[in-house]
Amino acid sequence: MNNFIIIFFFLFLGLLLQRVKQFPTHIYKSINKIVIYICLPAITLYHIPKIKWNNELLFPIGAGWISFFLAFGFFHFLGRRLGWSNKLIGCLVLTAGLSNSSFLGYPIIEALFGKKGLETAVLVDQPGTFVVVSTLGVFVAAFYSKGSPDAISIFKKIISFPPFLTFVVACLMNVSQFDLALNVQSVLLKLGSLVTPLALFSVGLQLTFDRNSRHWKFLQLGLFVRLIMTPLIIFVLYVFIFNQHSEAIKITIIEIAMAPMITGAILASTYGLKPKLSSMMIGFGIPISFLTLAIWYFIVSFI
Repeated sequence: MNNFIIIFFFLFLGLLLQRVKQFPTHIYKSINKIVIYICLPAITLYHIPKIKWNNELLFPIGAGWISFFLAFGFFHFLGRRLGWSNKLIGCLVLTAGLSNSSFLGYPIIEALFGKKGLETAVLVDQPGTFVVVSTLGVFVAAFYSKGSPDAISIFKKIISFPPFLTFVVACLMNVSQFDLALNVQSVLLKLGSLVTPLALFSVGLQLTFDRNSRHWKFLQLGLFVRLIMTPLIIFVLYVFIFNQHSEAIKITIIEIAMAPMITGAILASTYGLKPKLSSMMIGFGIPISFLTLAIWYFIVSFI
């Protein structure tokens, strides 16, 4: 319950401070950098070295990658057919293609499946959606913001993206079975815990409710893909095609049905990919997802 209180408190705090003329609302750009350059690397260095690998992990790990490719294919094809701008396509791919598998996912999975369920949640999030946003996410952000396939420039952005660099380091630590000292892990955990309040505060500072906005129809389509279409495809693929019925599969489906990933929205905003729409995807996606998640939890209970 505390996690949900934090989520809505900082989101509404950002909305409230928008109305304070003396408050520098542009500070969200600095907050985004703190999240990307400090908090996210801390989460990676804490979790990845602890993961125990086996073939059964491919299903939860693969779900995040499948989701992103689905969104990329859907919005790239549709956007090109309908003449959308590159920035609009990139924004929808980043926000509809990535689930909020950690900041929302962890507390919800723990509430529904207990602490044991967090082991699967971490797999969906860290080597799954988190690595996707650190690699393919940066590629999409750079590609659609520039509007031209400058491969060298995009490659440089990926290998210089702090969360990706720390992921590589964390993987090497995992392979060598090395972990950091407990006091260092404690610091990393505290830094990582700042992601949710800072990111949601940033979203709140950018979120607007303009009834005449041209973003409403794209918001509806993006949330439909994120909250309904993508988890439905994963459900059919894993349960009916691959014949998987374990609790880990149930958790994976619930994780993929989460609201849009905050980091994806921040990445879109940082690269100038329709910041208002990316904030709307988070601001509206989170409360709406509580309803759709209840439906998905009812569905997976029959697996």
